[in-house]
Amino acid sequence: MTKEVSEEGGVHVHHHGKDYHDPPPAPLLDAGELKRWSFYRAIIAEFVATLLFLYVSIATVIGYKKQTEPCDGVGFLGIAWAFGGMIFVLVYCTAGISGGHINPAVTFGLLLARKVTPLRAVAYMAAQCLGAICGVGLVKSFMKPYYDSLGGGANTVAAGYSGRTALGAEIIGTFVLVYTVFSATDAKRKARDSHVPVLAPLPIGFAVFMVHLATIPITGTGINPARSFGAAVIYNNKKAWDDQWIFWVGPFLGAILAAAYHQYVLRAGAVKALGSFRSNPSI
Repeated sequence: MTKEVSEEGGVHVHHHGKDYHDPPPAPLLDAGELKRWSFYRAIIAEFVATLLFLYVSIATVIGYKKQTEPCDGVGFLGIAWAFGGMIFVLVYCTAGISGGHINPAVTFGLLLARKVTPLRAVAYMAAQCLGAICGVGLVKSFMKPYYDSLGGGANTVAAGYSGRTALGAEIIGTFVLVYTVFSATDAKRKARDSHVPVLAPLPIGFAVFMVHLATIPITGTGINPARSFGAAVIYNNKKAWDDQWIFWVGPFLGAILAAAYHQYVLRAGAVKALGSFRSNPSI
């Protein structure tokens, strides 16, 4: 809404339909990205961010498990804060460079919503997985006496839980995360909250924290295929590899559901498409 003052002193008010603009969908093919430094800079940012994320979070897990007394160390709460806090910090640092995905499931969800190109999505996922491997590798090199004996921070289905339960936990947990990412980065919200730059990273990090509290007892909390893959590669344990599919299928299904819910229910994409179909007599 804008105001103009005429020479006679009257005020004319102009109303605009929206105070924000949705970005256009990302193209399905953009070979020009390969010629831009910003593309490679974003890939490097995703690699470094995922490396730092895995280093701090897995080191926290190993450090906690190394304690012998029940009240020693940070506990589950501290582990959840380590994961959620690092996501908050790293999304804040890299959002303006790469979007701060740090998670193949987040990248996949944004790809489905056409927020990123397929080429960029594949490059991000590769960088995230490689960064995760390097981050966990650093943990093993620094904490070698304890790393293998304390589980290597690898995601596995805990005793007493079935694979279907673990899969459901990963689907729901990733849905919460990716839904939060969509909501925090929505064009409408960004336009109205642009004066508070930490608002997007904060709920995303907090979502990771809350999901960890709920699912650490079940799967150790994956909700990030790169995190699970990096730990499995370095730990290289049969149980971790046998359960690995859960930590890819679950997060990707959760991302699909979150993308569909946000784009076609909350943003009424399906209703708009149906209305357009009905209003066009030539179809």
